[in-house]
Amino acid sequence: MDVPLKAALGRLTHGLSPAALALAFQDWWWHLCSSPGKLAELSSSASHGLVRNAVLAQQQLLLQAPGEPLQDKRFTHPAWAREPFGTAAKSFLMAQAWWAQATTGVPGVSTHHEQVVSFMARQLLDMLSPSNFVASNPEVIEKTWRTLGDNLRSGMLTWWHEAGLVLADQPPPGAERFRPGEAVALTPGKVVFRNRLIELIQYEPATGTVHPEPLLVVPSWIMKYYILDLSPHNSMVKYLVSQGHTVFMISWRNPDEADRELGMDDYLQLGVMAALEAVQRAQPRRLVHLVGYCLGGTLAAIAAASLGGRGKDSPLKTFTLLAGQTDFKEPGELGLFIDESQIAFLEQVMDEQGYLDGRQMAGAFALINSKDLVWSKLVRVYLMGGTVPLDDLHAWNADATRLPARMHSEYLRGLYLRNDLAEGRYLVQGQPVALSDIRVPMFVVGTERDHVSPWRSVYKIHLLTHTDTTFVLTSGGHNVGIVNPPADDEAAALRSHRIAQRHAGEPYLAPDVWFDQTPSRPGSWWPGWHEWLAARSGALGKPLPLGGSGPTRLVPLGNAPGLYVHAP
Repeated sequence: MDVPLKAALGRLTHGLSPAALALAFQDWWWHLCSSPGKLAELSSSASHGLVRNAVLAQQQLLLQAPGEPLQDKRFTHPAWAREPFGTAAKSFLMAQAWWAQATTGVPGVSTHHEQVVSFMARQLLDMLSPSNFVASNPEVIEKTWRTLGDNLRSGMLTWWHEAGLVLADQPPPGAERFRPGEAVALTPGKVVFRNRLIELIQYEPATGTVHPEPLLVVPSWIMKYYILDLSPHNSMVKYLVSQGHTVFMISWRNPDEADRELGMDDYLQLGVMAALEAVQRAQPRRLVHLVGYCLGGTLAAIAAASLGGRGKDSPLKTFTLLAGQTDFKEPGELGLFIDESQIAFLEQVMDEQGYLDGRQMAGAFALINSKDLVWSKLVRVYLMGGTVPLDDLHAWNADATRLPARMHSEYLRGLYLRNDLAEGRYLVQGQPVALSDIRVPMFVVGTERDHVSPWRSVYKIHLLTHTDTTFVLTSGGHNVGIVNPPADDEAAALRSHRIAQRHAGEPYLAPDVWFDQTPSRPGSWWPGWHEWLAARSGALGKPLPLGGSGPTRLVPLGNAPGLYVHAP
């Protein structure tokens, strides 16, 4: 009886456990009620805020002058400086600050519960922002008057159309223009290996000579691989082959109910290890630059640690970690959804279908960044009648995948809940692995506005390894910070990064100290990465045929992007 109930609840809540939320609010509420000092402080704060807002509003009415522009980007339009809209916006921001004060610093509340309550309070307040309603948004009122309501009609039609697509489990409008192999994932190559979990793509060389050491890229299986091979101007793969690198890419199969028992060790052995063995067959007697992105980066780190135990027999030349965590003690706001109650709830949700649906993951990510992903769209599209053209990155983001039940449970419990990898308890084929066994040089990238892998959490790799480490902090978020090509356009001019190397044995720098001491550089971090790889690669030479040659060669099975990327 439990599983159908939890599965139905999971569909309504996008996988969030009602019990976990209730426990957090109960912890906060009872401790707040038993803290008269905190209640008095909140009462005084509310009184002062109300009086201050009332005085400012009266002064502006008497002077017939607009107020000072507000810093919150929802209220920066000049119309918000006029009354009564200015008072409404200021009152909302005051309420937002008051609730931030009310949900933090309550004696006795556990840190996790405090973070959950504070986060949920922000979500509810963002929903009630005066910018979200026609009658309280002066920009919408002006647009409605000017267009005789055409903006609202257009917005309603857009909402109706998109709601129909969601109910029919269809991609958003415009996604059909970015099908893999037609507009994205266009870098020429061949599938040279396939098993039940992965296809391995080898890309054609774009230069007459190449560095001898190939790159094996391990993307996250939470989404499809082609975020690293989007449109040609946005493709990391295209950039790498244009610089003389031989690139292999894992394309994960989208699992279904029959794959419910696939676990983390299957993803390691059938994924990274099988791909690495295939690369060595195609490129014999050559060391490999291992690259991992997001969750694929965590898995690649596990592989690198496991292989590091072989000493000189390790097949790795270097290891690159792109926005991937190895220590999950401070995982950012994604960790708000991970505790025993939440995981138990998810396990029962997954038990019915054998996997976690990609739409449930997308719902959690949208909730984390709802101000930008949900409410700003409500205003721009549904109220103002505008459009948000779908680009290649957002089309990829809508191409969700499923996560096998066993793997997702092991991932959440072993990494997020118990932090086994950082603390030396993570097992590979029954044996614990230690990240300190990684001896090859590392190139690690964090992104400044990352909600999935906060850069300070990524930076903790310095505490877990004892090898030469080059750390890069780039502008942008989890995806845009990685898809960061060098270019001459206006958007590229806004990109910047910080880069510094720490040699093995040098003193550790705290992340904020590192930030203050490392100057910002304009532009993309990709050229710096290429130079780092080239400096740790052999002399340029003639490329080998795709799949290699000789008795260990791999026979190409078809053209890139392969079959698995098209699986619904």
